[in-house]
Parts: sequence; structure tokens; C-alpha cells
Amino acid sequence: MTVSMTGVVLGFMTGAGLAVAISRIPLLRRHTLQDRVGPYLQGPSRPPRSIAEARTLTPFPTLERLLRPAAQSGARMIEHALGGAVSARRRLDYAGSQLSVEQFRIEQLWWAAIGLLGGIAASALLLAEGRQRHPAILGVLVLGAACAGLAGRDLALARRVRQRSRRIVAELPTIAELLALSVSAGEGVVGAIERVARLGRGELVSELRHALAETRAGTPLSRALDGVAARTPVPAVARFVDGIIIALDRGTPLADVLRAQAGDVRQAYKRALLEEGGRREITMMLPVVFLIMPVTVIFALFPGFYGLTFTTP
Repeated sequence: MTVSMTGVVLGFMTGAGLAVAISRIPLLRRHTLQDRVGPYLQGPSRPPRSIAEARTLTPFPTLERLLRPAAQSGARMIEHALGGAVSARRRLDYAGSQLSVEQFRIEQLWWAAIGLLGGIAASALLLAEGRQRHPAILGVLVLGAACAGLAGRDLALARRVRQRSRRIVAELPTIAELLALSVSAGEGVVGAIERVARLGRGELVSELRHALAETRAGTPLSRALDGVAARTPVPAVARFVDGIIIALDRGTPLADVLRAQAGDVRQAYKRALLEEGGRREITMMLPVVFLIMPVTVIFALFPGFYGLTFTTP
């Protein structure tokens, strides 16, 4: 059984390698319209192709460059199957990631390949031990492992978005008060943002630096701040940006607006902590009911039961 499984694995790897090699033969490869017209439409500001593709996503850059054409084809297939490029781009912005949608799909493909290899290894182990020989069940196991790897990358992105949202909520009151202090000291809005961006650290400070860079490039300040709200999954940041823009447009005292915004964010953070504590209180009851209470009852009843064993004839 082990020898036959080894032959199956080797045959699969050989066939996959031959399929990849044959598909990349120039005579058999179909050129797209972008491949034919793209070299004649490159502007002077576009970086060379070697520089644009220099970034690697895995610890094995040489292997990644060899498999990149096949990975890009697989990423396009995943994109056609799953869709949602706009949603993926928005979630990548929410996570503060510099990856493009295509690079994210390639990472999903790598995770699916790792899951596929894990499923094949588990199937080979089951076959070697003789526990399962039905090919349909083994095929479902391998396919399920690949789908789990594909979904795992998406769940990792969602987890990163949640973590970044919590950090931004924790940073927002401090940033608002620092801006209020700078404005009260006589600095303008841009100068206050520059001071906070120069002295501060964190996710929100990075977004403010990005907005300053857009402002220096000629983008109006209101539009750059709207971009900060669009790249942030926290509604409080959108209210914070709207308050700054309205104060600038209508001449409202900006320092008072920023202090009020900081107080509102702190109150909202306290309410979120209380709600989280209420949910965790129910979760904390589980070990009390199912672990601590049965042990307490056993310790309370065991001496009486032990005494009855001596008194009962």
C-alpha cells in the first residue's frame, strides 16, 4: 500500500510539472490584448516591469518567480469564481495592507495549495493505516482542506481588519485632543495635523501622514480627509473627519469640536467595553457551571457517601 501511494504521489507531481511546463511554452501560450498593446502604452511614470515584480510574497523568491505565471492564472480563476474585487479592495484598505487584489488572490491560492497538500497527506495516512479506502470520501477530504485554506486567508484578513479597528478606536481620542491643543495654540489645521503626524505613532497617524502627502500633491484637504474615512472601518473616524470638514467650511471653533469628538469617542469606547464585559460574563459562567460547581458538589457529598459505606451493613 505504501509503495502504491508513493507511486501515485510521484505520478501526480510529475503530471502537474509537465502540465505547467507545456502550458508555458511560447508557441502554445495565448497572448492577450494587454500583452500585445501594453508595451506601447507604458508612460514614463510607470516603473519597469522588473522593479514592479521584484516584491515577493513567500520566503522562496526564486520558486515564486518560476511559479508566478501559473499563480497569476490561478488568481484570475479564483477572481472569476469568487468575484468581489471591490469588496476585497475595500477590506485590504481597511486592514492597511499594501497588497493589490491580484496579490491577495495569489496568497489565497498559496493557502489553498497548502491545504490541498495537507489533505493529500491526511488521505495518504488514512490509506496507509487502512481506515478509509473509499475514493469519494478521500476526494471530499482533499477538496475540503483546499477550501479551508482558501477561506483561512480571508478569515486572517478579517481578523486583521478587526485588530486595526480596535487600535484606531483606542488612538482616536488622543489624536483628537492633540489636534485640539495644537489648534488652540494658534496653529492651522494643516500645521496641527503635521505636528501630530510627526510626533505620533499608530494606525491613525499613518492615515494622517497619507492625507498630508495627498495634500502636498495638490489634493484639497477635505478630499484627503474623506480618503482617511474611506480607508478606515471605524464610524467614529468618519464622524471625526466630518466634524473637521464642517468646522472648516462654516467657521466653527475647531478646538471645541475636536474636544467634543474625543469625549464622544471615549464614551462610545466605554459602552463597547461594558457590552463586551456583559458578553464575556456569560462565557465565564461556562467553566463555573460545568467545571467548578461539579467538583464542589463532589467534595461536599463524598464524605457523606463514604460514611454511608461504613454504616450500611
